[in-house]
Amino acid sequence: MKKKILIRDLTLRDGQQSQFATRMTQKQVDRVLPLYKNANFYAAEVWGGAVPDSIMRYLNECPWERLKKIKKGFDNKTLLTALSRGRNLFGYNPYPDDVIEGFNRLAVKSGIGIMRIFDALNDLNNMKSTIKFVKENGGLADCAVCYTVDPKFNLKDKVKGVLGLKKLPPKLFSIDYFVKKSKELEKMGADMITIKDMAGLISPDVSASLIKKLKKEVKVPIDLHTHCTPGYGLGSILNAIVNGVDIVDTVIWNFAGGPAAPAFELVQIFCDKLKIDTGVNLDSVSKINKELKEIRKELAQFDEMKMFPIEFDIANYKLSNDVNKLFNKAIDAAKSNKHEEVTHFTQEIERHFNFAPPDENVKNAEIPGGMYTNMLAQLKSAKLEALLPRVLEVVPSVRYDAGLPPLVTPTSQIVGVQAVYCVIDENNGKDFYNNKSVQFVNLVKGVYGKTPYPVKPEFRNKIAGTKKETPYDVKAYRKQDNPELPEFENIKLATSEKEELLLELFPAVASAFLKRKREIEYKKMLTEIAAREEIEVRKIHEEAEKFNQLSEDEKHEILIDGLYGHW
Repeated sequence: MKKKILIRDLTLRDGQQSQFATRMTQKQVDRVLPLYKNANFYAAEVWGGAVPDSIMRYLNECPWERLKKIKKGFDNKTLLTALSRGRNLFGYNPYPDDVIEGFNRLAVKSGIGIMRIFDALNDLNNMKSTIKFVKENGGLADCAVCYTVDPKFNLKDKVKGVLGLKKLPPKLFSIDYFVKKSKELEKMGADMITIKDMAGLISPDVSASLIKKLKKEVKVPIDLHTHCTPGYGLGSILNAIVNGVDIVDTVIWNFAGGPAAPAFELVQIFCDKLKIDTGVNLDSVSKINKELKEIRKELAQFDEMKMFPIEFDIANYKLSNDVNKLFNKAIDAAKSNKHEEVTHFTQEIERHFNFAPPDENVKNAEIPGGMYTNMLAQLKSAKLEALLPRVLEVVPSVRYDAGLPPLVTPTSQIVGVQAVYCVIDENNGKDFYNNKSVQFVNLVKGVYGKTPYPVKPEFRNKIAGTKKETPYDVKAYRKQDNPELPEFENIKLATSEKEELLLELFPAVASAFLKRKREIEYKKMLTEIAAREEIEVRKIHEEAEKFNQLSEDEKHEILIDGLYGHW
């Protein structure tokens, strides 16, 4: 019997978010939905992440409407997946249970079959309530462990550590760390476990060892999610497949590679050679890919890579001898645990098909690509981009001081912003942490949850004014206002539970979006009223015209009938 593997397609959420800043419009999504209906992907990630915020903010579109249309387009033939940040959902501070319950209930009822749940600190306590509410409402809980690596300190920090000025931490993010977290999540009710590597830092050797151990010690299905930015993505997926992973995350050809996940088509070729059945309808994927190419051209202003892979049709492909050998050599290397060769051959394959090359800056710094570009942009805005090398040196130290959080949204941005502040302070002759972001203070204080490594009480006191770890008190949570709008005849800003949730989760963005929506509805109502009144006036004029054309006797008779009829 042929071995099987399941494919989760990320194209409509993580793919377009990674490549084009989540600017794919509903009209563009609608063009590929009929083609997805028969594609037979196990699951498709279509919602959550940056989608709800971005499409309200930039496209003036409703997140719930997008999900409704996608559900109709997929016609229940593929499980739809969304991404959420556990108790934090889409923000920073944890939400009370009624908000978490409402969001997950409505998401599942609106079409989400799998909720991928993660916490940026890998604090499993922050995931409990979401797991509970997803499962209670009939959804599958995909519990993600955020993959990260231990910080690499420069020589100066190592010298300080030797001298006892700064105690350097032991190795924390080992294979056992991720396996232990996965086993705990399985006990908490996880229906599947994802190793979520948004930075693309999991190398082929770690992928092989981690998947092998997870398959021995965890009973629920295992999914590997990674990206291609540092150049490990395809090799790590191949090693995961060879070592028995159940599900892999991919993106369709023209949206794949670079900051996104590996191309489905390349994974399919490996599976063909390994005699593994993905179950995917390749004719449908080929049609989707052709449409995606046109959509990518339309999104050119948001396309940072601007590198299209060469034309390729997975439904009807033939590899040249040289490329065929690369695939075979990569498989042989994976089976022989020659992991550096796996990286080399898979990078050669991607180079042949013109996918973006590895980002050496991100690879060497071992940080997410988005974190790197955000820090650079922050420095450029202050005309201090020359300080970037020093910022990269400082990141491990700032991360250590903050309790070694995984570098995943939003902790990667919190650490990155603070590292920039520290270097600017240093450049101005001031001490580190003279300027602090509110989010960094809250991270150190304990507001967002427990950090993987304890924050020193003295440092917490310096940054947050207290030595004691202080979790967020949900009793202090205040529900967002839902005001009446006097300019639109006192209608409420949010007119349904779904809209009220948008206000709770994205207060500023949703408020502006909903006000525009109410204005459009109000103007439409006034137009309809004016149209009805115009019709009534026209009818009156027409009746009057008919009456005037009658003879005097006919007019008299109608008037007499009307008089007696009235009485």
